[in-house]
Amino acid sequence: MMRVFVNGIGLLGPGLPGWAASLPVLRGEAPFQPADVLLPAVAQLPAAERRRTGAAVKLAIAAGLEALAQAGRDAADMATVFTSSGSDGETIDAILTVLATERREVSPTRFHNSVHNAPSGYWALACAATAPSTSLCGFDGSFAIGLLDAAVQATVENRAVTLIAYDLPYPEPLHSARPIGATFAAALVLTPDRTARSLAELGIGLEHGVASGTAMPDRLLEALRLGTPAARSLPLLGAIARRAGAVGIEGIDGAIVAVDVTPP
Repeated sequence: MMRVFVNGIGLLGPGLPGWAASLPVLRGEAPFQPADVLLPAVAQLPAAERRRTGAAVKLAIAAGLEALAQAGRDAADMATVFTSSGSDGETIDAILTVLATERREVSPTRFHNSVHNAPSGYWALACAATAPSTSLCGFDGSFAIGLLDAAVQATVENRAVTLIAYDLPYPEPLHSARPIGATFAAALVLTPDRTARSLAELGIGLEHGVASGTAMPDRLLEALRLGTPAARSLPLLGAIARRAGAVGIEGIDGAIVAVDVTPP
């Protein structure tokens, strides 16, 4: 079992406008009330680049920057793991729509925003980040494989790693083929050792033969968890908010990422 420490958390989802503001909901002390997600502009980018960013980039960077601010870390030398089930579906839809016409002229901006590691590239520009960055995709298990990858890097490389998981709904007709329920992002700053800012210690392992992941006790939060791959992080976030708990997160091929949360 790997052991890492959470030093900062970012969160942005419907009715979850940041980690501190969402704590009462995650602890079960306040009702979950879904609301529109407001995506901030990436102020760290030059104006020209800022105009080119899509919703996926804004979502991922907003969550990552919140986590780093809480951890008191500089993004410039932080390794990152970005993980998403589908990344920028709006851009993919726009490209496919153009390719279905006779002209078939794809905008260069649309094209470079369509690649899966586009948020990682914009992150490097916004934060002057030069450390290694990985971009992953694992369908509904995207958060689980991202957590595993980030924890392995923190443990083996003995360095701090920022994990950023994000997903957005596709426009129609793609939504009917691959429904994603909500706009959602979660970010964790993981370190191999305890620090003065550590919020929780995570013991992380891999299990097989477990029926399903941990459910959320709130009906609406459970619908969010099931409907949005990045929101598979909610049971873990809830356990961190309560400072203790054991959760299972659905991975791929029937695997479950088991996480034991204890105070740091």
